[in-house]
Amino acid sequence: MKRRSKILTAIFMAFLAVAICTSFFFKKKEVVIKWPCIWVGQDSKANTVATLVDQFNAAHEGKIRVEIEPQPNYDAYEDKIRASIAAGQVPDVFTMKLNPTTAAFYDGDILMDFKEELNKGWKNDFISSNLAECEINGAIKTLPYETALTPIWVNEALFKQVGVDSFPKTFDEFWTACDKLKAAGFVPMSHMTGGSNAWTSMLWYSHLVAGFGGPDVMNKPFDDPAYVKAAEILLKMYSDGNTTKDAVGGDAGVSGGHFLAGRTAVFINGPWYIGRVKKDAPEVYAQTKILSAPQVAGGQGGAQVGFLLTNFAAANTKDKKKKEAVVTFLKWMTQPDNVKQISLAAGSLFAVKFDVGSGDNIDPLQKQFVEASNNATFTVKALSFAVNNEVVTAFGQELGKMALGKSTPEEFVAALKKKLK
Repeated sequence: MKRRSKILTAIFMAFLAVAICTSFFFKKKEVVIKWPCIWVGQDSKANTVATLVDQFNAAHEGKIRVEIEPQPNYDAYEDKIRASIAAGQVPDVFTMKLNPTTAAFYDGDILMDFKEELNKGWKNDFISSNLAECEINGAIKTLPYETALTPIWVNEALFKQVGVDSFPKTFDEFWTACDKLKAAGFVPMSHMTGGSNAWTSMLWYSHLVAGFGGPDVMNKPFDDPAYVKAAEILLKMYSDGNTTKDAVGGDAGVSGGHFLAGRTAVFINGPWYIGRVKKDAPEVYAQTKILSAPQVAGGQGGAQVGFLLTNFAAANTKDKKKKEAVVTFLKWMTQPDNVKQISLAAGSLFAVKFDVGSGDNIDPLQKQFVEASNNATFTVKALSFAVNNEVVTAFGQELGKMALGKSTPEEFVAALKKKLK
């Protein structure tokens, strides 16, 4: 019996050793992909993205595991990514805005080139024009993902309360409506000079520049009269109580918070904000209309501001298994049905094509975004996607000076021009 017991013990230990070795072997072979991700916390895409990552990990257990590193502060994330890449420490997978500054990351071999994989059929999942924007010198080192249309958000209920039944078509009508709103105790517009790019005010400025300068204005130098004319209107938006007192120095939370609370009548942002307003301010959500900016005197109306908002990218690697794992994950995140889930949940628009069936629960506000895109007389990039980061950083600072009466519209534009590369 003792001998038998010893034999059984030996067999058990042998099996245990094999199990431990096997576990160690698979753990060692598992490819870990670290993803510093902004779609966490309160972001409207957070839940769906987390679910997709969990599903991917479950399907590739023991082989590939994606670890999300939460980055809830958008501005800090942008700075961190640029600094990391400049230092040669490129994340396994990450998202970034493709603009004249970040396009420099295509130089050298720090980013993975997806062109070969895309040419195997993957490219058919993307909107071709969006994918073409990501090709630089024959390489496609970022994948177009979230796209943006940033129209004017209007709380119709506030306008109707002051006897304005429809959003003004011209700026003369708009200023009259603003006076009525102020007389009734409402603040006409949400604005901000803070954050990394004075986001909502920068978008307003882009609309104004487009109105004065037309479809090709973002390719024109700051010497073009459209830039000063747009600055003059932007200054008026910051004057005479047309925006909140905390707009100078305020960040995106300040600008969006006033609209969500029903304190301001006009806001500007992209479709990713639909989930936020629907969740946190259902009454405002129900009264929100998506429109184009009022027409400027002597300019063109009906323009919209749109651009590639978020691109996927990855660190280049000579490790074949790591590269295969990264591509496998990015194909999962760009799979049309998965992108559709994110879009329907958050209201976001994407560069990936997917079919929307009659039974899909499409958000009414998202429909308005699609209609606004279809009805636009033309679309231009936002300023922050057409210039280098030095100009973007200077924009909020110089806007603050102008709003406080420390510079003129001409000086505002001249200051931006000095930062242009």
